[in-house]
Amino acid sequence: MGGKIGSGIGRRTLVGGAVAMPFVASGIARAQDTWPNRTVRYINPFPAGGATDTLSRIFCQKMSEVTGQTWLVENRGGAGGDLGVDIVAKSEPDGYTLGLGGIASHAIAATMKKGQLPFHPEKDFTFVTNLWWLPNFLVGNINLPAKTMPELIELLRKNPGKYSYASAGNGTTLHLSGELFKQLAKVDMLHVPYRGAAPAMVDLLAGQVHLIFDNIPGSLAQYRPGKVTGFAVSSKDRSAVVPDIPTIGEFLPGFDIRSWTCLVGPAKIPQPVVARMSAFAKQTLESPAVVKQYLDNGATAWWSTQADLLAYRASEEKRLGEIIVKAGATAAN
Repeated sequence: MGGKIGSGIGRRTLVGGAVAMPFVASGIARAQDTWPNRTVRYINPFPAGGATDTLSRIFCQKMSEVTGQTWLVENRGGAGGDLGVDIVAKSEPDGYTLGLGGIASHAIAATMKKGQLPFHPEKDFTFVTNLWWLPNFLVGNINLPAKTMPELIELLRKNPGKYSYASAGNGTTLHLSGELFKQLAKVDMLHVPYRGAAPAMVDLLAGQVHLIFDNIPGSLAQYRPGKVTGFAVSSKDRSAVVPDIPTIGEFLPGFDIRSWTCLVGPAKIPQPVVARMSAFAKQTLESPAVVKQYLDNGATAWWSTQADLLAYRASEEKRLGEIIVKAGATAAN
């Protein structure tokens, strides 16, 4: 291929650009048809060690196998994920820099951080497929005088403003889970945002805060040995990891917030490359090994078509935006 392109360029030097274009065009087409033919850079916009890191590495390891090329995970945390997502948005649209998108950066941020983002949550990206979803887990300090959801709701209603809930930060699904809970349960709680779920859990165990909405993988380590009280999960359906735990929606109809992710790249990646990405991702996300590894970590593997992802993202931006506006939530509170 290199020889043909080279000869085309040489001929163009002699007789002008007209005859060179078919060679260049065919070279681009072949490059698209053979994607990937070198290492793919995958940006995780969150620090190493968390649930997104574990699940991203499972995905990339399998993608390396099915594509025959290395998928290199690069953790670029900062600014609540905006830093890493912005790197993806500003990369070359050749299919070799992709990254982890999802509910925070591509649905919540449009309302929560309106006018503050270095990228446009929709226009600056190519959306390929969903990757996984997982519920948030509402757990409480073991000494809290409530052990079930009905008891918790009653306790909070009788004591407005007395109890607090922690989250991994403003604008996260954990934060919005708390705000939607307050709206539907008609209770008043203080939101205490942390820079990550780990320090929030430390303070929950110490009794500095009373409740926490946490991604389920992070809270299982405390729930399973009985260090916290598990109340409910935030998704519409129960989690296969803790099937005995009810959903919040069983007590507050209409409650459904899940942390979902997607594979994104910069805008204008050629559609033939996107189609190949999607096909490889389908093979990966539907492989029994990946499905099991995700379930072991509290997540559900989720392949979707590009069209379905685009429609879902738009609907989530609208739905979550309404919750944010009603709560008066901002990136600062």
